[in-house]
Amino acid sequence: MTREELDAAVVTEQERSQSFRHHVDVCIAAGCLSSQSEVVLNSLRTEIRERGLEKECALRGVGCMGLCKAGPLVALDGQAVMYQTVAPADAPEIIESLDTAPVERLVCPVNMPFFNRQTRIALENSGQIDPERIEEYIARGGYSALAEALAELTPAQVVERITASGLRGRGGAGYPTGLKWSTVVKAPGSQKYVICNADEGDPGAFMDRSVLESDPHRLLEGMAIAGYAVGAEQGYIYVRAEYPLAIKRLKTAIRQAVRADVLGTTIMGSRFNFQVDLRIGAGAFVCGEETALIASIEGGRGLPRLRPPYPAEYGLWGKPTLINNVETFASVPVILRKGSEWFAGIGTGKSKGTKVFALAGAVQNTGLVEVPMGITLREIVFDIGGGIPGGKRFKAVQTGGPSGGCIPEAYLDQPVDFETLAQLGSIMGSGGMIVMDETSCMVDVARYFMDFCRTESCGKCVPCRVGTVHMHNLLTKISEGQATLDDLAMLEELCDLVRHTSLCGLGQSAPNPVMSTLRYFRDEYLAHIQDKRCPAGVCHIAPEVTA
Repeated sequence: MTREELDAAVVTEQERSQSFRHHVDVCIAAGCLSSQSEVVLNSLRTEIRERGLEKECALRGVGCMGLCKAGPLVALDGQAVMYQTVAPADAPEIIESLDTAPVERLVCPVNMPFFNRQTRIALENSGQIDPERIEEYIARGGYSALAEALAELTPAQVVERITASGLRGRGGAGYPTGLKWSTVVKAPGSQKYVICNADEGDPGAFMDRSVLESDPHRLLEGMAIAGYAVGAEQGYIYVRAEYPLAIKRLKTAIRQAVRADVLGTTIMGSRFNFQVDLRIGAGAFVCGEETALIASIEGGRGLPRLRPPYPAEYGLWGKPTLINNVETFASVPVILRKGSEWFAGIGTGKSKGTKVFALAGAVQNTGLVEVPMGITLREIVFDIGGGIPGGKRFKAVQTGGPSGGCIPEAYLDQPVDFETLAQLGSIMGSGGMIVMDETSCMVDVARYFMDFCRTESCGKCVPCRVGTVHMHNLLTKISEGQATLDDLAMLEELCDLVRHTSLCGLGQSAPNPVMSTLRYFRDEYLAHIQDKRCPAGVCHIAPEVTA
């Protein structure tokens, strides 16, 4: 496909879309599918067919619309009207409403803060296109950034644009993307690789999954641009087996991209070749760590190794390897299309652009949100999230998954960026954000995440393998009212030891939920130890037996 053919494909798809009087979109991402949105889609299809409206009404399944708690979601005519919690029996009323007034009992207000306070970059196509039709991605500017890079930019110029944008890795560490790309470029050797880390394993996180299910071509274009920039001709997407829908749509997207000549050999008539293959992970959390991920792709057990050397110099099969996560690659095409200055103009000092969060827990509007860096936690929880349901009080928000920390109400007005979250004892992480109300026990929260970390430890290093088990035992002892102040001191000592002596990021960050809850909610630990009670009423503390 040449640039001219790409432009022609845009016109053809736009004309096809404009030939319909009405458009009905049904969310078929995992969240809504779990609420039977596919049944809703089939009911709407039957209704359209029975009314003879096939040439007037375009019906399609689209990706995630964001407000997962209100699914199944149905949008009419470019989201001019959105319906929530739609049932198959609502199909006749919905089709009837196309030329009349909306069905009021189903209306989801699209002007609510959840929608209008977001800035969608990585998610700009989610909910707007059919993820299984490359034509719709192309019609919204898809693969134009790749075409521009191949025709007008040198690989060095692409790296310069990514560097100038200030994009940092969205997988957790926030490493400057341009610097990582330039390191791979400078590494000696003609064989290099690009890997997308889609091994999203944090409890409560579904950001990468949504992009994979809703806009898979966005990822492929970002990876192809990266391959061109660093001199790689082979890419791998490492995705966990628990994401069958994402895997299915990625396979479809790869086949379509090869047929359209935007992947494969001599892409768009250039001398650039780039293949993408999938590698399915078995669900080990440690494989989110880049060296363990590489070992898994190579066919070995997913165990981390010492760094340096880093994958950028010695990665897959000993070759220089670029590893970024889904959201990072998804940001690349728009940076080339709209410019580095545009992207750098969003966000704060060292944290540019936007961040996607999976907003979950004790909040009204659970779902997927993309917000500019620098927005406050209060804005996310109470404006976009709609606050705490049931009239309960906010207690904490946990960011960064098992590697993150719990932030109390006193810091709700702090900006969300890499540096501020680190100062508060948490991390950005891949984007999980769990809100907790007054009914949550922070000792129990720390125990839950430590249970996750000890279970997911690969066992290679003693501090993580043994330390996380002992930390979990101490937290259990505290939650049962059987601990002493000496146990609390031992817990803090273990946190420091595991944090500073573990081999990889899993062990090094495992103490974060414990350390942050000790920092901000020490009174709850003391209540369990000294008063033998759980302030939240969550932990079952047996009454003391007196002689």
